[in-house]
Amino acid sequence: MKREIVIVTAAYGNSVVKDLGGQAELLSVIAAAKADGVEIRRELFSPQELDTLPALAEMIQHHGLFAVYSVPFPLFLTGGELNPDAPQYFEEARILNARTIKFSLGEFEPGQDLTPLKVVLASSPVKLVVENDQTPECGILSRINAFMFAAESLHLPLSMTFDMANWLWVGQDPAIAAERLARHVGYVHVKAAEKRAGKWHAVALDNSDGSWEPLLKMLPQDVPRGIEFPLEGDDLTAVTRHYVDVLRG
Repeated sequence: MKREIVIVTAAYGNSVVKDLGGQAELLSVIAAAKADGVEIRRELFSPQELDTLPALAEMIQHHGLFAVYSVPFPLFLTGGELNPDAPQYFEEARILNARTIKFSLGEFEPGQDLTPLKVVLASSPVKLVVENDQTPECGILSRINAFMFAAESLHLPLSMTFDMANWLWVGQDPAIAAERLARHVGYVHVKAAEKRAGKWHAVALDNSDGSWEPLLKMLPQDVPRGIEFPLEGDDLTAVTRHYVDVLRG
C-alpha cells in the first residue's frame, strides 16, 4: 500500500511562502520531493491570487499533484449557525479542482439541525474534512465527537482531519482522542510539538520526543498524511523528501 503524502504549504513558513512569491512557487519543490498532494492555504493568498485559482489548479495538475483546500474559518459560527460563506469556499475548492476542503469545526451544538450543511454537501463534488483546531472551546474531543456522531447518523459525506498535536494546545490527550475518533478520520495532519516557556510549539519530527509515531499507528493507515510541522533548511526539496520517505515508510 502506497501511502499518500500531502505537503501543507504553511509548513515552510508564511514568510518563506511570501518571499518566494506565493504557494505556486512551492509546487516544484513538493513534486520533486515525490509527495502526492499539496494543501493550499487560503490565508496565504493575496487578494489577486484568489482570482487565479484556475491557473493554480492547472499548475497543480501539471506537477502531478492533487489538492486539499484549507480555509481559515470555522464551519459553524456562534449559536451553531452554518458559516454563510461556506458555499463560496466550496466553489473556490471546486475551481481549484481540490479533492477535499478543510474547515475547523467551530461552535457546533449537539442536537442542532444539520440540514443546511447537508444541502451544501449535496451540491458540491468536493469532500469535506473537519479539523480539531487549537481553540479551547471548539477543538475539544467532546464537541468533535458529538459532531462526528451526528454527521454519521445522517450519513453525511464527510470525515475528520485529525491534527495530531492540536490536542495539546487545548489540554487534551491525543491518544484518547485517537481511540475515540479513529474510525472517522479521513486525513491526518502529522505534527509534533514541544513546550517552551509554557507554550506549545510545532517541531520537526526528528526534533521531537518521538511520541508522534505510536500515535500515528493508532490512526487509519490508508488515509492521506499531511506534513504540517516545520520544513526548514537550505535544501527544501531534500528536507521535504526526507519526511515524505519517513511518513510513507
